[in-house]
Amino acid sequence: MELSVVVSTLNDRERLLSCLDALAERTPPSTEVIVVNGPSSDGTTGVVRERTDVDVLVEISERNPNVSRNTGFRTATGDTVAFLDGEYAVEHSWYDAIDRSIADGADVVTGPVTGGGTDYDLRTPRTVAGRDVIHFDGDNVAFDRTVLEALDGFDEYLEVGGERDCAHRVAGFGFDTVWDAELAARCEVGTDGGQPDPDWGATYCSLSYRLAKNYGPRPTVGARVVGSALRDGFAGVRGVLSGDETPTGWISNGTDVISSAARGVRDGLRARYADRSAQRNPNGLSARHDRAVQLYDWR
Repeated sequence: MELSVVVSTLNDRERLLSCLDALAERTPPSTEVIVVNGPSSDGTTGVVRERTDVDVLVEISERNPNVSRNTGFRTATGDTVAFLDGEYAVEHSWYDAIDRSIADGADVVTGPVTGGGTDYDLRTPRTVAGRDVIHFDGDNVAFDRTVLEALDGFDEYLEVGGERDCAHRVAGFGFDTVWDAELAARCEVGTDGGQPDPDWGATYCSLSYRLAKNYGPRPTVGARVVGSALRDGFAGVRGVLSGDETPTGWISNGTDVISSAARGVRDGLRARYADRSAQRNPNGLSARHDRAVQLYDWR
């Protein structure tokens, strides 16, 4: 197996260094390491350029994880490509888990992350319109290269949830996604604690977009969006009653959800008819070639 690891980072220099140290220690020297940075303002570029264990550094100007992933994949040369967020350090078993799973015929392999914000069970398929979809964490996943080529990479329209959209398209092609507990990564450098407030607009735009794009204007799409909105709405009511949220904030969030979901459905249907192939990806890897602002290639 020839492995390329695409590490995405944004203003997280200390944890990135921990991530790169772990890759250098726990993967073979032949592993190709590509750092996609940007746009960071904390000196990340300088410290990465001083390292000898990074093969490529790519600077980008967009704060979009899917742009970062596509940029890294375009640069990668390995027959297996892994994506890792720079805040995570891989465990000793990480490389062997990829090697074993890909050798056994897996198309996509994912595993646990400690300290990640994953709020769903990655090991349980979800059935959508008769299609069994296995989600994966886009911050710790490896692909057979041919899978990413078939998918044309990630959909850059999406600012959040790009890995979920990719999972639907992986299932649409009939590729296999497997879970391996040994494909593990964790945070080795602490943070100052706390969780950012959810961006309900981006979340519901993403949800409605990917469902409309992948499945079209069918009742399943509306039912899933409405059902999710009702669950979150009731959770918001509990927050208002407990004093954790204001009524004005709850109403504002609800308005944002409705308008964003409507926009996502509209844009998802447009994308569906813009790309009627199995890729369902009019905003993918082949759509543009100007992602990189600066490229440092030491191979």
